[in-house]
Amino acid sequence: MRSYSFFTIFLLCLAIIGIDALAYYWLQSITQFLGSSELRTVINVLFWIFTFGLVTAILTLKLRMDAIPVERKQSVISYLYGLTISSFIPKILFIIIISILHFSNYFFSETESLIVVPVFGLIAGFLPFFTIVYAIFGARYHFKVNTVKVKAECLPESFSGLKVVHISDLHLGSFGFRYHIFEKAVNMINDLHPDLIFFTGDLVNNYAWELRGWEPILGKMKAERGKFSVLGNHDYGDYSQWETETEKQENFDYIKKFHKNVGFHLLMNESAKFTIGDQTIAIIGVENWGKPPFKQYGDLDKALHNVRDIPFKILLTHDPTHWDAAVVGQTDITLTLSGHTHGMQAGVSIGNRQWSPIQLKYKQWSGLYKNKLQQLYVNRGLGWLGFPGRIGMRPEITLIELVKKYPR
Repeated sequence: MRSYSFFTIFLLCLAIIGIDALAYYWLQSITQFLGSSELRTVINVLFWIFTFGLVTAILTLKLRMDAIPVERKQSVISYLYGLTISSFIPKILFIIIISILHFSNYFFSETESLIVVPVFGLIAGFLPFFTIVYAIFGARYHFKVNTVKVKAECLPESFSGLKVVHISDLHLGSFGFRYHIFEKAVNMINDLHPDLIFFTGDLVNNYAWELRGWEPILGKMKAERGKFSVLGNHDYGDYSQWETETEKQENFDYIKKFHKNVGFHLLMNESAKFTIGDQTIAIIGVENWGKPPFKQYGDLDKALHNVRDIPFKILLTHDPTHWDAAVVGQTDITLTLSGHTHGMQAGVSIGNRQWSPIQLKYKQWSGLYKNKLQQLYVNRGLGWLGFPGRIGMRPEITLIELVKKYPR
C-alpha cells in the first residue's frame, strides 16, 4: 500500500480532530434534551475517548510501521482505514445536515426545530455509520453472480452457448487466510458448471506469502474445457520495498508458478488456440498494461502474433483503459475482459443502472461496453483492497454466455 509521510498523517489527524470538534458542537444541540446530566457526561467522554484513541492509533501505527510484521501490516492498515472512514464520513454528513437544518428557521418554527434538528441530525449521522459497518462486516463477502450474453457474428457455431466464468482481483492477502470465506465463491463458480474460467489479474496485494494455504481452495475451481489467467498490477511486487532485485524476482516467480499449481494457464503476452470440432477461437492474454503511473508490461502485438487469422478473439487484460488505448479500432478482437477498478467498492447499482465515483477516472469501470463490433466486460472483483468493505458494489462472479449472432 502507498506510504504517506508523517506530516501528511499529522494533517489527517488534525482534520479528524477538527471535524470531531464541529460534530461535538452540534451534538450538544441533541444531548441537551437528555434529562440526565450524568448520561450527557458519559456520551461526551466516550466521544472524545474514541477521537483521541483513533488519532493515537494512527500516529502510533505510522511511528511503528517498520516494527510490524509484514504479514500483519496489511490487515492492520486496512482495518484502521475502515475505522477512520466509518467515523469520518458519518460525522461530516452529520455536520452538513444538522447545520442546514439549524439555519433553516425560514422553513421550521422554533417548536418544529426542536424536534426536526435532533431527529434528522441523528439519522444523518447514524445511517451512513451503519451503512459503512454493513459494508465492512457483511457486503464485502456477499458474492454475486452477474449473467450476461455476448453476441457476435464471427463466433463459430460450435461455440454458441459456451459458458464462461470471468473473475478478477482476488487480492487473497486481504482475506487473512480465512479460506472458508472464499471457498463459498469457489462453490458458487462450480455450481455454474462453466466451460471456461478466465481470471484477469491481481491475485495478491504484493507478496507471494499471501498465497500460503490457498492452493487446495483455488485448485477446486472446475471448468470443463480449461482455465486461463493474466497478471494484474499488484502481482509484480512493485508496491513493496525489496532488499535486492533477486528477492523481488523470486517473489514474482512464485506468484507465476502458483497459477500453474492451481490449474490456470497463465498467459504472458501470448495466446492459446481453443478448438471445438474443426472450429477455433483465440484466447489472448497480456501482462498488465495501464496508463501512468501504472506500468505497461503488456505487449499486445506480441500476444497476437500467431492468432491474427482467427476471426473470434477473446483478450484478457487487467486494466480496462487498455481497451480504448490499444484494442478498439486498432485490432479485430471481439471480446475483452478486464477488472482492476473494483467499482471503487462503493456506488449505487439498481437493475441495469449503476453509478460510482470511479467513473470520474475510468470511462469503462463495471459491466458490458460496446463499440461497434467490439465489446468489453469489466468485472468488479471478488476481493478488496484499502477500504475493507463494499457499499453497493458487491464482489462479482460474471457468467458470460457466448451466442452466435446471425445476420438479418
